[in-house]
Amino acid sequence: MKKIILILTTVLILSCNNTTQNKDKVDSIPMTKINAANDNEWVSLIQPNSMDGWHYYQDNGEKTGWDIKDGVLTFTSANASGEGDKSLVSDKEYTNFKIHLEWKVSPGSNSGFFWGVKEDEKYEFPYVTGPEIQILDPANPDPPLIQAGALYGMVAPSEWVTNPAGEWNSYDITINHNINKGIVVHNGTKIVEFPLSGDEWDAMVEPTKFNNCDEKPWQNCDFGKFKTGKISIQDHPGVISFRNIKILEL
Repeated sequence: MKKIILILTTVLILSCNNTTQNKDKVDSIPMTKINAANDNEWVSLIQPNSMDGWHYYQDNGEKTGWDIKDGVLTFTSANASGEGDKSLVSDKEYTNFKIHLEWKVSPGSNSGFFWGVKEDEKYEFPYVTGPEIQILDPANPDPPLIQAGALYGMVAPSEWVTNPAGEWNSYDITINHNINKGIVVHNGTKIVEFPLSGDEWDAMVEPTKFNNCDEKPWQNCDFGKFKTGKISIQDHPGVISFRNIKILEL
């Protein structure tokens, strides 16, 4: 009996020691690592059934056309009403970031993703301040500079990798002013790379409709002038859907 009691006592002591050692291991995780992870997290910009975080460009409370269901944000032009541009813009402004988004369009329709958008009454549309990555049904017979994935009007995609209308596509877009570079990865393939400012940027803008704004039907544009601005997804005729929008600030 004494031997049995001695064995049980030894087992209990060893068990307690192991539990204490395991607890010490958990508690000893450096807080710097935990904090570093929290400082570099992707943030979802789309909710299951709420448009929180987004609003209509120059919202006057009368615009309609967008709705969200089960995490899919959709613009239906046939349901749109109200005066003015009905693109959505983020409540928050961003400077340097990576963004992932998935999109699909109905046959013949198109949209766009913008950054550096300044929401001001003097700017009629998001595109008079914010550059655009084109979103488009690949069946549209448009020139390369305005095909899906293009930096609209300035840099054509190096490859054609867009899925047909009605199917989901993905963009992974990097906007990093620290290294003066924008990158577009479309359905897993890098198709576009461009500077964000400087002489090379100015040379790309010069032959486009965004140069000499005073001569256009729309006035007052400061295209590509703002490093910090809102992001935007565009209204256009047809049915355009987005899902899995998430952003990582750099």
